[in-house]
Amino acid sequence: MTTSDISELTPRERARIVKTAVAPRPIAWIGTTSADGVDNLAPFSAYNYVSSAEPVVAFSAPFADREELKDTPRNVLETGEFAVNVATEALAEEMDASSASIDSAESEFEFAGVERADCVTIDAPRVADAEVTMECTLYGTMRVHDRLLTLGDVRYVHVSEDVRTDGKIDATKLANVGRLGGPYYTDSEPMDLERQF
Repeated sequence: MTTSDISELTPRERARIVKTAVAPRPIAWIGTTSADGVDNLAPFSAYNYVSSAEPVVAFSAPFADREELKDTPRNVLETGEFAVNVATEALAEEMDASSASIDSAESEFEFAGVERADCVTIDAPRVADAEVTMECTLYGTMRVHDRLLTLGDVRYVHVSEDVRTDGKIDATKLANVGRLGGPYYTDSEPMDLERQF
């Protein structure tokens, strides 16, 4: 087995190890609107929930001065809201296309051919065909080394009837897409093993 002191690895080597070891990673496909009214859509695999009874989700992006932040965190800081759409197999290619670097005056919804829909409690748009969307307001942010961690209070949810069983969201019907290390995606086909304890 190879062992390494993190301080002896390059930032690229460290990132590759962590991103490959912490996998599969769920993808938050986040819809926002800029202060200038441009709708933005981008996937983030540095994402998870941090509270469930009072739902809070979090994603991180590279830290920078506000003018140099990625569009999504900058829009969240300016408007205080964002929509987390669950990335699924049916929309995987569109989700991947929305990760392209385009000018902030352009919308990834148009670029990737994604139909948008209105949210109920926030002005940010959601993906019309997403099977699950969580409308969020900004809970707070935290700088962690070279990353900006953004947390959102989930205020409203949209869940398709197609992924429900007996009125409950059903993991066996929700074909989530996740990220692996490198350029790879994965699906969420359940194993035969079920939790026993």
